[in-house]
Amino acid sequence: MQTLKLAFLFSWLTIFSCAQRPKEEKAKLNWLSLEDVTAKMQQEKRPVLIDLYTDWCGWCKVMDKRTYSNKQVSDYVTSKFYPVKIDAESKKTFTWKGKEYNFNKNARAHDFAIWLTNGQLSYPTTVFIPVDGDPQAIPGFLAPNELELLVKYFGEGNDKKISFDKWHKEFKSSW
Repeated sequence: MQTLKLAFLFSWLTIFSCAQRPKEEKAKLNWLSLEDVTAKMQQEKRPVLIDLYTDWCGWCKVMDKRTYSNKQVSDYVTSKFYPVKIDAESKKTFTWKGKEYNFNKNARAHDFAIWLTNGQLSYPTTVFIPVDGDPQAIPGFLAPNELELLVKYFGEGNDKKISFDKWHKEFKSSW
């Protein structure tokens, strides 16, 4: 009898562990180049969100998979920002607001990445550039609900109305 109960329990657990869970809706963020953003800014001013990454960064890949592929993140970022993905070790020349940035051999990083992070390189780093403001770099992996706090702060212009500390205390995540 004991063996029968254990067999039944084992079978039941196996069935439930193999049952399909509803999949989270995946989305693909349409990343733009800096050149595209410069052209689009002529038509419509928006803040810029930059995903600063490297090819060897494991957490950058996790953030792509878990955060930027989240439908709510993708929809919101696409509607409020110009999203740009930049390899911090790229050898390509970048032009931003009329200034050219190149790869810095001594730092083994791109001068644009160094400028965006004020020399505090870390990967991944999410950088927000308000329409008429300076880059605000947020280092480290951000889950969708953590990114929500930031994208809604900058995406809705709250950075011009309220301190981040006050925003953070009052913010209620919906993602």
